[in-house]
Amino acid sequence: MPNIEIAGKQVEVDEDGYMVDLDAWSKDIASSMAKADGVDLTDSHWEIINFLRDYYQKYQIAPMIKILVKEIGKTMGADKGNTKYLYELFPDGPAKQACRYAGLPKPTGCV
Repeated sequence: MPNIEIAGKQVEVDEDGYMVDLDAWSKDIASSMAKADGVDLTDSHWEIINFLRDYYQKYQIAPMIKILVKEIGKTMGADKGNTKYLYELFPDGPAKQACRYAGLPKPTGCV
């Protein structure tokens, strides 16, 4: 498995760039991954990242985009629970990109 260096530490990732050891996640890792993608994480980004981490802890699965939109809509309202809003935050794909920053596995159903 490949490694990436973040804040002087080696982090093991799979071939798609998702962390192998989910317990090794930190906000610094998320910020570094985002910065490498040209994304500055705002409070809005963190709200989604934290939602995903809570969802994963509860269900032990990273949600695909359809479910992510639906669940965010239920908890945060329709203004945030829609694909337009999520793609503005995570232009490379809300479920895939946000899950990678959240230290979660690649969502089911994502290619």
